[in-house]
Amino acid sequence: MRKRLNPKNDYLFKRLFGEADSKPLLIGLLNAVLRRSGRDAITDLAILDGKLLTKRLVEDKEGVLDIRCETADREQVNVEMQVGRYRHMEKRSLFYMGRLLADSIREGEDYSQLKKTICVNILDFSFLPLEGFHHSFHLYEDGARIYRLTDLMELHFIECPKFRAAAYIESDPLHRWLRFLDERTTHEQLEELIAMDPTIRTAEERLNHLSEDDMTRMLYEAREKAQRDRISFLKDAREQGLEEGREIGLQQGRELGIRQGMEIGIEKGIEKGIEKGIEKGIEKGIEKGIEKGIEKVALNMLATGTDIATISRITELPEERIRALADCADDR
Repeated sequence: MRKRLNPKNDYLFKRLFGEADSKPLLIGLLNAVLRRSGRDAITDLAILDGKLLTKRLVEDKEGVLDIRCETADREQVNVEMQVGRYRHMEKRSLFYMGRLLADSIREGEDYSQLKKTICVNILDFSFLPLEGFHHSFHLYEDGARIYRLTDLMELHFIECPKFRAAAYIESDPLHRWLRFLDERTTHEQLEELIAMDPTIRTAEERLNHLSEDDMTRMLYEAREKAQRDRISFLKDAREQGLEEGREIGLQQGRELGIRQGMEIGIEKGIEKGIEKGIEKGIEKGIEKGIEKGIEKVALNMLATGTDIATISRITELPEERIRALADCADDR
């Protein structure tokens, strides 16, 4: 028997929930995340992004393999499975939400035609400094927090590591879906899920079917490699920055320490000042060194012909800064 593939792989997640014949699975997942049941439940939706997932797209370390759909009530929903940690995840999510909201009306239509936009982020890392694994955000008044300006925007963050640490509630549909998505779920736990929830039974059957397809497994592995490459790139940039930062920090620390030491006293002052100065200098130098390391990576990417927009997404440097680096490199 082949090893069960990880449903949190974003390529596989999109194949599981983001295709026309998997619509009932997406409906079940969304009703669990949005806590909808009875008359409020989503009963039908249209999947909007049906583009073919090519090997090139899957191997793109920064490619976003999200799922977009629109419910029968004209709500547009974006679901993203995010395995790799991103800085400024909240800004990234708000950017996508703003773009979806703006695209929901055509030129010439009035603002009353704006569609409610819901963004769901399922994260395989801890992100918010809050207890609990599921948090939703709306637009409330700052003072009383009892008045919601509009229901057009709804933002969800689900943190899988915090779910694993929480008490499992079998009767909660979201708990069942998150256990299904967890690559650590045991065969016995899967059997319990399948026996209790027919939609999850269908999801597991679909996962098994996808796992038997050689092309699916190849693209799955390509996506796993792309994610590992991204993590390795960020690690290398940080290590390069730390190394340069220590060198800069030691030098600045000695200079700062001597100055501070002269102010405190002659012999003990210099000794204490150097120690304190080196500590501050290293801290400052590491920060500056990390920045230099990331800039070096950006210059290397420019040299290989990578476009500025892609470099900006990967390094999180502003495009203006990358252009300035390119100009300086040309002048040398």
